[in-house]
Amino acid sequence: MQPLLTELKDTIQHWQGAEVYYRKDWACEYFHVAGKYFCLYVHHPQYGWLMTVKGLPETNDLLREQYTFVIPGYYANKTHWNSIVLDKTTFSRETLLSMLKQSYDLVVASLPKKTQRNLAKEKR
Repeated sequence: MQPLLTELKDTIQHWQGAEVYYRKDWACEYFHVAGKYFCLYVHHPQYGWLMTVKGLPETNDLLREQYTFVIPGYYANKTHWNSIVLDKTTFSRETLLSMLKQSYDLVVASLPKKTQRNLAKEKR
C-alpha cells in the first residue's frame, strides 16, 4: 500500500463519521462521510495515482491554472472537484492533508442539518 494512502486513512480516523473502504465497482479507495464521498484515491492508466477532492469552484480553477498536476475531477463534477496527479505533485504532505480536510468539511457542510448534528455527537 502506498505510504500516502496509509497516512490519509490514519488521519481520517479522528474525523466524525469518516470512513474509507475499497470500492470494487469504481476500483478506488472511497473516503466518505454519511454515505457521501469526500475523496477518491484511484490509479488512472494515463496519469497514475490520483487523489480527487472537493474544493471551492474559484479555488479549483486557480489551482488548475497554476499547477499542471491539478486536473478537473476524474469521474466527478468538474466545477467542484479536482484530481491531484500524485506522481507529479509538488504539494507537500501537509498541503494534501489540508486539501483532504477541506473536502471533508465541504461535504459535511452540504449534509442535512440533522445528519450534521448526529455526526457532532459521535465520539472519536
